[in-house]
Amino acid sequence: MPFNALRAHLAPVHDLGMAANVLEWDEETYAPENATQARAHQVATLRRLAHEAFVSERTARVIAHAERFAEDFDPDSDDVALVRVARRDFERATRLPSRLVSEMAEAVGLAKHAWRTAREASSFARFAPHLERLVALNVEKAGLLMPDAHPYDALLDLYEPGATTAGVAATFDALRERLVPLVRHVAAAAQPDDAFLHAPYPRDAQWAFGLRVLGDAGFDLSRGRLDASAHPFTTTFSTTDVRLTTRVDERYFPTAFFGTLHEAGHGLYEQNVAPAFERTLLAEGTSLGVHESQSRLWENHVGRSRAFWAHYLPVLREAFPDALGGVTVDAFYAAINRAAPSLIRVEADEVTYNLHIMLRFEIEVELVEGRLAVRDLPERWNAGMHDALGLTPPDDARGVLQDVHWALGTLGYFPTYTLGTLMSAQLFEAAERDLGPLDGAFARGELLPLLGWMRGHVHRFGRTRTADRIVRDATGAPLSAEPWLRYVTAKYGALYPGYEDRGPKSER
Repeated sequence: MPFNALRAHLAPVHDLGMAANVLEWDEETYAPENATQARAHQVATLRRLAHEAFVSERTARVIAHAERFAEDFDPDSDDVALVRVARRDFERATRLPSRLVSEMAEAVGLAKHAWRTAREASSFARFAPHLERLVALNVEKAGLLMPDAHPYDALLDLYEPGATTAGVAATFDALRERLVPLVRHVAAAAQPDDAFLHAPYPRDAQWAFGLRVLGDAGFDLSRGRLDASAHPFTTTFSTTDVRLTTRVDERYFPTAFFGTLHEAGHGLYEQNVAPAFERTLLAEGTSLGVHESQSRLWENHVGRSRAFWAHYLPVLREAFPDALGGVTVDAFYAAINRAAPSLIRVEADEVTYNLHIMLRFEIEVELVEGRLAVRDLPERWNAGMHDALGLTPPDDARGVLQDVHWALGTLGYFPTYTLGTLMSAQLFEAAERDLGPLDGAFARGELLPLLGWMRGHVHRFGRTRTADRIVRDATGAPLSAEPWLRYVTAKYGALYPGYEDRGPKSER
């Protein structure tokens, strides 16, 4: 059977990629500081071997044979989907020389270490040479992948297939039009007291609480784990081995908890891809936008809801009686949803968060177009933060060095956070349409009904369906910003009374 032959041929290639993932995860969590150079070489070798095996003549023959056989099968079948995904990935991979794949992997390995040390020292100059190399490699890659397209289109397509720079820019412009008035309203309003969130929260008790909620949400700790890293992330070696990380601030509770819940959304997606896809190209999320829809949904629609804390605040109060002894559910809900311009993206509220993403998108486009030199990035960043949020970072650590993504070489990734945010609201609306209002379940600590809906409508498909297909099938409509705008204006209109969404200019 050609389908089985394709699976058998690609499984070892997949294994090489997962082995590289293991080494990269270890580098971010447990590897000694001086392992950086050796680890960069090791990962580069594995990435090169996986690439060379995938772009081989044998792969071309196996895919072509399976394609001829697939003509007689249902185009929606899993086997035909594997052939379709293999063809897309193969055509993209064959445009990249193994030399470039190896160079990129090695450059990323070195850049991650440089970013950590630069961030600790708050010195962009220490990281700049690494970023210059990664930008150059990305521009070279973009030119090879889509020589006739805008260079950012090629990079964006790696993470959100089919998305374009012009399309994202149009979406962001329309969203900004409706969002900026709300940001201005909440920034000028009286703010709730959140001093109790800055009280002492010992690390071990925070960790234990995070693990409890992970288990309640359905993350299987026999098939995954939670560790600490400088920047929260999720990586997957198989559906039976999904690794989450978070970081803990003992003087600010939201950092670790919401980081953990965000990564849990990614982890739940990976754990619930159909087991039959193991060791194939189908065994992962279909796009980064859909992936971010899951992380943003669990972080915000679940974890920042009042109903969630009606159940979990008493549990949290037992763990931290000194910090939370007299805090009510309403006070806690208001505090964790406090909205005001802030410096750090991963700690930003739901209202201002997307303005952070829009700035990064603009900067990335300027970098790959050659309109912005890496050496000028801190100045551009600070000016952009002032224009978007009225804030100027006091140092590089809280400014241009705050995110790890550029050290990972992932230019083109950031827009998926906002695309995923929009998807999260649309999917959550659809889940409540089918399941009924979920506040009652959350107030009882029942999170599994939502997981079950997501598993059936999103997770299980892996890469067999596109992001557009998943959103349309699950919600009955293409992706739209309206569900998220309804959600955020209703929520923050209640938290900060007096705001009225006037809709887009065309409707006024």
